Amino acid sequence: MQVKINIDGGSRGNPGPGAAAYVICDMNGKILSQEGHFMPHCTNNQAEYTALKLALVKANELGATELFIQSDSQLLVKQFLGEYKIKHPDLAARMRVIRRLAASFTIHIEHVLRSFNKAPDALANKAMDAKESVGFNPIVTLPEDEEPAAPPACRTNIVNGVEVKPVKRPQKPLIKSAAETTPAKPHQPDLFGEN
Repeated sequence: MQVKINIDGGSRGNPGPGAAAYVICDMNGKILSQEGHFMPHCTNNQAEYTALKLALVKANELGATELFIQSDSQLLVKQFLGEYKIKHPDLAARMRVIRRLAASFTIHIEHVLRSFNKAPDALANKAMDAKESVGFNPIVTLPEDEEPAAPPACRTNIVNGVEVKPVKRPQKPLIKSAAETTPAKPHQPDLFGEN
């Protein structure tokens, strides 16, 4: 069975809360499945890769054999086709999972402009707004994650690669005594040696 798939992913903050989305249609344009998968913390590229992974999982579930995939991420398309190297270890691990899932399909993948990829973009934004996954005929069972988890949210107390803590200094009393408010008289040495 042939299907058309559009994928998209995004992150608000990059990294930050994000979503991966896919829309799968038959060759006449009838929607078979669509899902916006919420990701609490990810980069744009992690979301794009996850969108492709989820689309492959669902295409397999639908019994598809030949996939015509469109993405507005030129990086993802070029890396999938082997035209660009994958330097980031997290993305390389994700691509290994994607290639394993893709092995059972005939795949045609192409980069398209954002204006031709509005359906998954709308789903991704809907999931980010709702802070939860949304969809029609979504994946029944998500496979165990074989890829590295998204990095934890950046802690604000890490500066220059080391943890910093609030500085604690002795607190001075708020109410000053009369002795503290009266300026001390400078000590004048006795010229005659008595004091």
